[in-house]
Amino acid sequence: MAKYNNFPKKQGLYDPAFEHDSCGVGFVCNVKGKKSNAIIKQGLEVLRRLSHRGATGADPKTGDGAGILIQIPHEFFKKACEIHGIDLPDAGEYGTGMVFLPTGQKEKRFCKDIFRKVIQENGQTILGWREIPVNSSSIGKTARDTQPAIEQVFIAQNTPPPPTRCKIL
Repeated sequence: MAKYNNFPKKQGLYDPAFEHDSCGVGFVCNVKGKKSNAIIKQGLEVLRRLSHRGATGADPKTGDGAGILIQIPHEFFKKACEIHGIDLPDAGEYGTGMVFLPTGQKEKRFCKDIFRKVIQENGQTILGWREIPVNSSSIGKTARDTQPAIEQVFIAQNTPPPPTRCKIL
């Protein structure tokens, strides 16, 4: 059995064989929560410096899809959504998600229908979908051959019904 440096010995439900290194993780933030382009640039620089982690296959131009996570850029989304006829509510009153979909229209529609159904079952409303502009000129053949359609969904915040008013007798 391999020796695990600095890990506790196997005990109870814990087994050091399941430990994984955090190689390939970077973290950049403004501790006061201030949004800035400088933070984005620093995050992208962290990604550039993580190429050593071996996140590519036989095709060196095909990576693992690593990216950065940022706060919702409401003003940008508001403008981008207007172009697609999506009327966004105020910041903090909606959610958004990036969705990888099949490229075939029938399959894409099937997936979106399931998405809509689940969202409705949970009392939410889809405000609309936005196709994401993609520049795939520098990706590898492996990635290009399996590239999904990427769309962004916007979901209205669930607003509970107003409380029932009762007469006190």
